[in-house]
Amino acid sequence: MWRQPAQVWAVAFACVVAFMGIGLVDPILPAIAEALKATPVQTELLFTSYLLVTGLAMLITSWISSRIGAKATLLTGLGLIVAFALLCALSDSVDAVIGFRAGWGLGNALFISTALATIVGAASGGSSAAIVLYEAALGLGIAVGPLLGGLLGEQSWRGPFFGVVALMAIAFIAVLVLLRGPREKRDPVPFAAPFRALRRPALAVLAVTALFYNVGFFVLLAFSPFPLGFGAIGIGLTFFGWGVALALTSVWVAPILMRRMSMTLIVLLALPLLAVDLLIAGLLVASPAALVTCIVIGGLLLGIMNTVLTEAVMEATDLPRAVASSAYSAVRFLGGAVAPPLAALLWHTFTATVPYLFAAVSMLLAALVILLGRRSLAHIDRGSHDVAEDAEAVLIGDAT
Repeated sequence: MWRQPAQVWAVAFACVVAFMGIGLVDPILPAIAEALKATPVQTELLFTSYLLVTGLAMLITSWISSRIGAKATLLTGLGLIVAFALLCALSDSVDAVIGFRAGWGLGNALFISTALATIVGAASGGSSAAIVLYEAALGLGIAVGPLLGGLLGEQSWRGPFFGVVALMAIAFIAVLVLLRGPREKRDPVPFAAPFRALRRPALAVLAVTALFYNVGFFVLLAFSPFPLGFGAIGIGLTFFGWGVALALTSVWVAPILMRRMSMTLIVLLALPLLAVDLLIAGLLVASPAALVTCIVIGGLLLGIMNTVLTEAVMEATDLPRAVASSAYSAVRFLGGAVAPPLAALLWHTFTATVPYLFAAVSMLLAALVILLGRRSLAHIDRGSHDVAEDAEAVLIGDAT
């Protein structure tokens, strides 16, 4: 898995930085609320505008990339992220930051959906090794993002945004210089392809599962900084631990589990465990130590879920990977867009416990969708053991 051409490492590095953008604002949410005189609901809209536009734009990314090419799409996405992150850093109102985060989401959509297909297509070691590499980049980015956000956020809430500008500019240059190869053959994808893809039962089941799953994911990620009551560096360190836990299980534990169990069984075990973790977090929300523990344990389970769901989507249909990824991700990110402001609203209407209970119920609904749709996922389960064995063999072979 680690012996990849330079172009794969260039895209993987850019992925790390792109995923850093998800958690980068986490430690500075309270600081933004204070500096810009925003309510928690308004502050949580920084996630909503970003994720909503990311999700909707995912529906057209395969159509765009099939016409202008993967490299041009990646560079366009990276360029938009640089521009809108800079505008966020220079803003003086929360409404402006919310709006510019939406533009950031557009760039994120163009980059992320194309990056996965690019890594899978260019990586050596097969699609399973490529997906593990992609998940490693995701985990590293999600781990480092909050830590960097906390360190830079100690100086100013604008610091993390300037940090993204610098890192994304480096990623832009890396992709521009290193992503080379023979001129790609372009096979234009119909505009309606992602919409038609969601008619496939297996992909539809996975997409709806991911929608409910992402509600719980982003309640844990985006709402938790408020009840924790820490400063920027404390929140950053907490979610650094969460991200490290997520990265470890997504890269090493998930392939081992897939070698021994079917994908649906893993999901049906992990989702109820996540619901229990969120329930405990809600009941013990007044204790920072208990909440930090629940956040890190949640990261362990989320890492398994991320890898298993990504692998399942890639194996669910015979559609081009870019189309399947776009359709699935569009629905998935919509769940993440709804969760943060709704969690803040539930907090102010009731107590800090209720958002976590809401997230726990959402995880159980995701499990129910998988349980009811198991028949349409049977073909994935039949191939999951071989896929996981290939992935683990690559890891063991590289280690020795």
